[in-house]
Amino acid sequence: MTPDDAPDFDAIVIGAGMSGLYQLHRLRGLGMKVRVFEAGTGVGGTWYWNRYPGARFDSESYSYGYSFSKELLEAWDWSEHFAPQPETLRYLNHVADRFDLRRDISFSSRVTAAHWREEGRRWEVTLEDGSRASARFLITAIGPLSAPTMPRIEGVETFRGLSCHTARWPKEPVRFEGKRVAVIGTGATGVQTIQEVAKTAKQLTVFQRTPNWCAPLHNAPIGRAEMTGIRARYPEIFRRCQETFACFLHTADPRNTFDVTPEEREAFFEKLYGEPGFGIWVGNFNDILTNPEANALISDFVARKIRQRVKDPKTAEKLIPKNHGFGTRRVPLETRYYEVYNQANVELVDLTETPIERITPSGIETTARDFCFDIIVYATGFDALTGAFDRIDFRGAGGARLRDRWAEGAETFIGMSVADFPNLLMLLGPHTALGNIPRSIEYNVDWVSDLLRFMRERGLTRVDATPQGVEAWMETVREAAQGLLSNEVNSWFTGINSNVDGKQTRRLSRYSGSAPAYRARCDAVAAAGYREMALD
Repeated sequence: MTPDDAPDFDAIVIGAGMSGLYQLHRLRGLGMKVRVFEAGTGVGGTWYWNRYPGARFDSESYSYGYSFSKELLEAWDWSEHFAPQPETLRYLNHVADRFDLRRDISFSSRVTAAHWREEGRRWEVTLEDGSRASARFLITAIGPLSAPTMPRIEGVETFRGLSCHTARWPKEPVRFEGKRVAVIGTGATGVQTIQEVAKTAKQLTVFQRTPNWCAPLHNAPIGRAEMTGIRARYPEIFRRCQETFACFLHTADPRNTFDVTPEEREAFFEKLYGEPGFGIWVGNFNDILTNPEANALISDFVARKIRQRVKDPKTAEKLIPKNHGFGTRRVPLETRYYEVYNQANVELVDLTETPIERITPSGIETTARDFCFDIIVYATGFDALTGAFDRIDFRGAGGARLRDRWAEGAETFIGMSVADFPNLLMLLGPHTALGNIPRSIEYNVDWVSDLLRFMRERGLTRVDATPQGVEAWMETVREAAQGLLSNEVNSWFTGINSNVDGKQTRRLSRYSGSAPAYRARCDAVAAAGYREMALD
C-alpha cells in the first residue's frame, strides 16, 4: 500500500445520533482514530431533527437512556416518564459534553457517496461540499427512520404560507395562535403534532388517509423521590429490557386470548388501556398479533373506546381503522388525541372520500372544496429502514451499488453486514432487532466494537459477509415473519411507501423475531471467531 492509499482514519461513522455517539465513545476506547460526519449542526439524530410540537418517545425514559455508564445514570434525572424532545436533546448534548465527543465530529457534513477502494482496503467518503476522507472501516449510524418523505401531491412547492415536514421542523418556534393550520398525516408523528396544534390554532384541519389504532400514553412527571427509586432499580430495569421480546419493560402475557372468560378478557384489556406505555400492544395476550379472531377482539375493544371518546358518531367511525387490526401497524401513543375531534376548531377530512387534488398558493384543494391555510404540516413519515441508505451512493467491491443490490429488498448478514461491501458495518440496519431502540443500539455498537478489536489483535484488515451467511440469516428472518398479521398489512413494517418509487410492494426489510434470539445468534457468530464472515 502506497502512502496515497493510506486511510485518513481507522473508522468513519456516519451520523451523530444515539448510535453514532456511543460508537465514537467505544472506538476511542479501542485507541482508534475516528471521524464522525453529521449532516446537522448538532448531535442528537432523531431528537435533533424531529423537533415538531408534541414530539416525545413512548418507551419509558429510564429504559430509553444509555446504560453503559454508571456515572451517567447517576448524573441524569428524567423529569417525565415519557420525556419530550427538548429534554431528550438536552440529554444527548449532556452525553456529548460528558465524554468530550464533539472534537471528533464534523457538523454540517452530509455524506453523499461512499466508495470501497480495494487497492488500499479503505472506504472513500465524499461530502456534499465535495470534500473527501477515507477510513479502513465505515460504520453507518443513520437510523431506520431518518429519511423523510413528502407526499406526491401537485403544487407542494407553490404554497405561499409556512410549510414543513415534521422531521425537518424549524429551529425557531412556530406559533399557531390565530392561524389556520393543516396537518397531513395521522401516523405517530401526526398524532403527536395534532394534539398540540389543536390547543392554540384558530382552525386545525386534519387530512387523514389511513386511520391508526392509538392507545393512551398516560404520561406523568417524575418527582425527586421517584427518580431516586428508579436510579436504585436501574440494574433491574435494564435486565428486564434484556429479557423481553422487544426490549421494552412490557412483554406478551403467556396466556392466549381465549384461555380466559369474556369477563376476564375485558378486565385485562381495561387494565392495559389504563396503564402507561406500550403494554396494550406488546404486553397483551400472546396471540393477538397472530390469531385473526383474537386480534378482532382487541380491535373491537379499542374501537369501542374511540366511539366513547369522540362525540360525533360519523367522525368516530372515520377514526377507526377498517383495513388493519390493532397492533399490526405501529401503534401511536396519545394524550387526549381523540378528544381533539370534539373541539369546534378541529375538522377531520377523510381523504378516502375526498382526496387532495393539489396544493395551491393559498392552501389545499380536494375533490370537494378549497381550503385556505396559513401553515401546512406534512406528517407524512419516512422512507423506512433502507431509505437513508438509498440517499447515499454506496459502492462496494467491483463497483456494486447498494441501491441496486437492494432494489427488490434488503439482504444482510445479521443486519450489520452486506456481502461485497467489505468493512461496511451497519448500526440498526435492516434485519436487526428494533423495539426499544437504544437497547438495540448498545448491543449493535458493542458487537461491532468487539469485531474490530478481534481484527486489530490479529492484524486483519478486511471483513465481509458471505453469500452463504446472508442466505442463512435471511432464512431466519423469513421464518421469524411467518404467521404475523402485520405481514399482511401495508406499512413501513413491510417496506411499503407510496411516496417512493419502487416501494409499492411488500418486502422483507424487518427482523420480526425476539431481541434475545437475535442477540443469541449474533453472540454465536462472535463466539465462533466470526468464521461465518470472510476475514482477511
